[in-house]
Amino acid sequence: MTFTWTAHRFAGGALALDVANSIILRFDPERRIDRFADGAAIDTFAEAANRFGAESARFGALAPVSPERRAGLLRLREATDRHFRAEISDTGRPEFLADLLEAIAGVLRGPKHGAGLLPLDTATAQSALTLAANPEPDRLKICPNCGWLFLDRSRNRSRTWCDMAVCGNRNKARLYYHRNKEDVVR
Repeated sequence: MTFTWTAHRFAGGALALDVANSIILRFDPERRIDRFADGAAIDTFAEAANRFGAESARFGALAPVSPERRAGLLRLREATDRHFRAEISDTGRPEFLADLLEAIAGVLRGPKHGAGLLPLDTATAQSALTLAANPEPDRLKICPNCGWLFLDRSRNRSRTWCDMAVCGNRNKARLYYHRNKEDVVR
């Protein structure tokens, strides 16, 4: 299956969160889609992160992950998701942080690439480490529509949706439908 990476897929506000959000409908086993199940999708993700990622200026152009390093990226993705979901819901557990730090260390200790572009897995590890050391954990949120993790960079920390143009509009349309449906029944 071929996926197109759009700006919406980078609504997390940090590379580590965008990587964690590469699983669509994570908690719905029947509809769950792992966009990284195909190695080619990981390569195209790195290219799209260069265009759409919030941290593209920080990391510069990213190189795809070599096939032998993909397992480390996937381990990092799962540890990132588990740790930050627990932190957001105030159920953080020390072992989740330990798993995240071990996944970060595994990527950073892995075989080095030649000089040139920073590999996607290394940039993701650095992004996750920055988030873990974040002094403002209340900026991390979970979208109530799609369940994605995102950073709320709004001035008053009132952002609700990962992407207002997609999830916010879906919710508004759903509310409008239910409101009008009730009016027709009356």
